[in-house]
Amino acid sequence: MGTALEPAAWPAITPGEAGAVLRHFPAAGHLIDLSWHSPRPFSAAALVATDAGAFVLKRHHRAVRSPDALAQEHSFIAHLRANGLSVPQVMATRDGGGVLAQGEWTYELHARSAGLDLYRDRPSWTPFLSHAHAHAAGIALGQLHRAARDFTAPARGPDPLIGSFTIIPAADPLAAAEAYVARRPALARFLADLPWQHDLARRFAAWGQGLPERLARQRLLWTHNDWHPSNLLWAADGSVSTVFDFGLATQTCALHDLATAIERTAIPWLDLAEGQGHARADPQAALTLLAGYRTVTPLNADDVATLVRLLPVVHVEFALSEVDYFAGILADRAAATLAWQGYCLDHADWFAAPRGREFLAALERGASA
Repeated sequence: MGTALEPAAWPAITPGEAGAVLRHFPAAGHLIDLSWHSPRPFSAAALVATDAGAFVLKRHHRAVRSPDALAQEHSFIAHLRANGLSVPQVMATRDGGGVLAQGEWTYELHARSAGLDLYRDRPSWTPFLSHAHAHAAGIALGQLHRAARDFTAPARGPDPLIGSFTIIPAADPLAAAEAYVARRPALARFLADLPWQHDLARRFAAWGQGLPERLARQRLLWTHNDWHPSNLLWAADGSVSTVFDFGLATQTCALHDLATAIERTAIPWLDLAEGQGHARADPQAALTLLAGYRTVTPLNADDVATLVRLLPVVHVEFALSEVDYFAGILADRAAATLAWQGYCLDHADWFAAPRGREFLAALERGASA
């Protein structure tokens, strides 16, 4: 939510806890050490060394990730892996599944993947270190979309902190937003005293004209939905070695995933939120990502036009999911307010300001050349 580290919402995994959990994973071996704890805010994770190798152990609260929700995620990862994409190997429990449920927690264990974690100490939504990385990330995203084409699972349900594709493509996005909120009681309670329908309707009117019709022409596809450089491991030559963190993955469309990738990597949201007015978006990073993507999957002029119109509102559904998480599971109204105002509304408004319009014009001009 900012450039400074915040206290962890979830307690760190302890050596005793890790050792007990590992006993449920036959191939994991015996614990030697915990060498690193993730600072990410939505779960607890640690790098685990055992006499059988290195693993990443993740613990979720059951209200955030139920066993069924994790199993859906693992099924997508397995499909991508079977189709040649470098993604984490999910380790099996004694019953053959990939999820361990104990009390209020769910656990998953991944074998440590190949590659350098170059962005591990950087906040999640920060730019690529170079345009070469943006190009490589575009190639990898195209490869992911190609590998996902014949994955036919339905979209995931209303669990918190999962991407979704129900509001933006709807013929009546405000009605779809009302249905989205109604399915999430904590979100509904948070928004009850706010003019949220008016706020969203104004953004949809500004940016959504013709968008549902455009998105109806797009093929539904399971996508990553959290594409930024700290969810990638890197080779020494600057290519992507491994794609990880599929927690937001569900059925959207390729352009939705591309727009999300651009929105999270080409615009310095954290600097802008902290009043650094000199911070500028980088349309060239976005164009370079698209150039990498196009080496795998073509984009026509209609695709580019749709992508540009989608960008200002592509974040809305996940922003609402964050509000639901903070308001409901953590009971943190201040963080929920930041997610609503600073993320859901202010990000859309940035695109209406001069620098945002310049960014969109540069993107459409460059991608159409």
